[in-house]
Amino acid sequence: MDPRVKELVAKSVLAKELSAGDIDVVAGLVHLHRLEDGQVITPEGEPDSHMHVIVNGALAVSRRGADGQWENLHVMTAGDLVGELSFLDGTPRYAALRSLGVTEVLALDRGDLEGLVEKHPWIAYRIMRAIVRFTHGLQRRMSMQSAELMHYLYKNQAKY
Repeated sequence: MDPRVKELVAKSVLAKELSAGDIDVVAGLVHLHRLEDGQVITPEGEPDSHMHVIVNGALAVSRRGADGQWENLHVMTAGDLVGELSFLDGTPRYAALRSLGVTEVLALDRGDLEGLVEKHPWIAYRIMRAIVRFTHGLQRRMSMQSAELMHYLYKNQAKY
């Protein structure tokens, strides 16, 4: 096992509740990928069974505009989970995932997580809790931003 992968897993959001032994198991399942600038790892409209943890660099959720140029809807950076919802439910991606600059990610395949359910159910459970915790944080942040925007619009009597 690559000691760097083990170290990266231990520092990731997935490892919050994992023991050292659990981290060894997860490190044996994930794959470290180096992405070049602009590399698309998941095209828009395609299903993907992988969830990614950004190690360094950045990934953009992007769509092509009417002029064919990429438009970034959101940018995630080191420490963020990417593709966790499609990873869980298998739905096609609503936008492409592409790297902004050289980026490294840890990738976990849904089949490997499902394989943990029989062999190591508590590890699978703790990883799922980490995914839910991360997703809940995103949802909470989006709700707060929406409330702030509504407050701004009504305070300033903005018309849209």
